[in-house]
Amino acid sequence: MSAEPETRSESAAATGWQYVRLVLLLGCLTALPPLSIDLYLPALPQVRDDLQATDSMTQLTFTGMLIGMGLGQLIVGPLSDAVGRRRPLLFGLLAHASASLLCAVAPNIEVLAALRLLQGLSASAVSVVIMATIRDRFQGTAMARIISRNMLVVAMAPILAPSLGSQLLRFTDWRGIFATLLVIGLVLALGAFLFLDESLPRERRRSSRPRAVASSYLEILRDRTFISLAMIGGLTAAAVFSYIGASSFVFQDGFGLSEQEFGLVFGINAILFLAGAQLNPVLISRFPLIRVMMAANLVGLLAALSAVVLALGEIGGPAGAAVPMGVVLFTIGMVLPNTPALALHRHGVNAGLAAAVLGCLQSGTGGLVAPLVGAIGVKTALPLSLVMTTALVLAGALLRLTSRDTSVYEIGGRKS
Repeated sequence: MSAEPETRSESAAATGWQYVRLVLLLGCLTALPPLSIDLYLPALPQVRDDLQATDSMTQLTFTGMLIGMGLGQLIVGPLSDAVGRRRPLLFGLLAHASASLLCAVAPNIEVLAALRLLQGLSASAVSVVIMATIRDRFQGTAMARIISRNMLVVAMAPILAPSLGSQLLRFTDWRGIFATLLVIGLVLALGAFLFLDESLPRERRRSSRPRAVASSYLEILRDRTFISLAMIGGLTAAAVFSYIGASSFVFQDGFGLSEQEFGLVFGINAILFLAGAQLNPVLISRFPLIRVMMAANLVGLLAALSAVVLALGEIGGPAGAAVPMGVVLFTIGMVLPNTPALALHRHGVNAGLAAAVLGCLQSGTGGLVAPLVGAIGVKTALPLSLVMTTALVLAGALLRLTSRDTSVYEIGGRKS
């Protein structure tokens, strides 16, 4: 399947300060879902103790949001193709703020997990609309570059959020963190209302009738390369989500780090993820995107395997877990931007719906995989290392199958 003709070039979409403002605004908006997760991470043990919950039930407050994000995108995606990008985005931001307020007053762990599912559903509008907006304006390597640059802002969430969350816990409790998310959601809603223009003109909008939506979904699901790329993104994200969901328990409970020390470790590894995302535009200017992804996956897999070996031998303490996991995150920074660039390049007409399928598989896979760490155990780094390794092995196998489709080599490299 060939890509649809480009409707707007990178230079036509925005120039100079307009381009910078667009990247910053999209990055800040895209940062809301990970910020909703990462700001809360240092408080997980506190939530467990305060609400008298188990580790697995506490992790459901993390995975519930991921599942909500996955399911919600399947609804918001075709809706944004039909009514435009702005209205679903603004509604999602306001709904997210409302869910944050309700989370702040949740009486028990079951209600909190349900509200986090609601928060994920509302955050799905942000995730899918922003990705569709990028596809409306860019394609090919231009799209991969802006996603990588977008991650420069997005990565500030995991860099700053755990440290900020740790500092907030010095003055408030976990409920105060959700009150903070309420304020952030309202500020972003105001920014989107004032500064983000509609990117999907009326003449390019699709029908929202169930038969038309079902036909569009069927067209995408028949594209084996697209589904393979979506699963690669999902499995790679699962490695990240399992780390995010279990790292606070592993480093704080298992290795005895303080909330502030954990925030530092988490921030350093987030910087490595950021470095990989910023190296990506340099690499894809020289090599096809698929080649960059395959090389990064291999290095990440070797690092994950080394984490397993070190954990089995109880070697290196917290550094023995943090260093190889940091390398894994560095390589993932070179995979995640390229996955949607390759996949959405094939479906520009149904960008919202295609972005929804991508996001659903990514969030859904992460939401299903992350609890495995809690089920196996979070007192050592071994279960987390094993889950990350397995996810990268499966992603690598799919990458090699995908590479047989010669069309994926069209994007990236000197001739692109």
